Amino acid sequence: MPADLTEVSTEALMAEIQRRLDCTKKPEKRIILIGPPGCGKGTQSPRIKNEHCLCHLATGDMLRAAVAAKTPLGLEAKKAMESGALVSDEIVIGLIEEATQQAECAKGFILDGFPRTVVQAKKLDEMLAKRGQAIDRVLNFVVPDSLLVRVVGGIAWGLQAGTRAYAVYAAPARTVAGVDDVTGEPLMQRKDDNAETLKARLGAFHDQTTPVIQHYAAKVV
Repeated sequence: MPADLTEVSTEALMAEIQRRLDCTKKPEKRIILIGPPGCGKGTQSPRIKNEHCLCHLATGDMLRAAVAAKTPLGLEAKKAMESGALVSDEIVIGLIEEATQQAECAKGFILDGFPRTVVQAKKLDEMLAKRGQAIDRVLNFVVPDSLLVRVVGGIAWGLQAGTRAYAVYAAPARTVAGVDDVTGEPLMQRKDDNAETLKARLGAFHDQTTPVIQHYAAKVV
């Protein structure tokens, strides 16, 4: 069904047309973001996406969307998850292949959170090679583990939908300590936002992704 544009202003429509025209002049790019939890990928990816007219592919979001939409791959993923098994690399690669064929990805994509292993990287390379494509850039976010532990471990969230975060170590709530200075509710900390959990996650991240970085070091910038 065609979109109803009657409520969209002429200025907004013209701005979108101009944006799309500008995007036609952009070169294609296929980018992988690699970085530990809390390194800033989530902050930078929208900027890269908008600057280069790319689509942003987060495999976790894609899996949840496919399951909710009951697509063939989504049904396969749901079956695996309900049985307690890991979702196979083939399913994830299939989701990426489907997504990258959409109009939004015409100029390329940003992959966030995948591949995590060399096996996954090789399967991704094979899928792209069949289409005459390849990964163009790998952005490796290098942040000292000690800083990540300090930053992520020092974040407290407002209870209301978790929409506001306070860097407790640097800028605590301004009115009353330990209280959301907008709603007045007590601040909370996520269970996985603690030093012990983060150190374990960082160890697993380095073990898994260091070989992936080495894999692409000889292939792309």
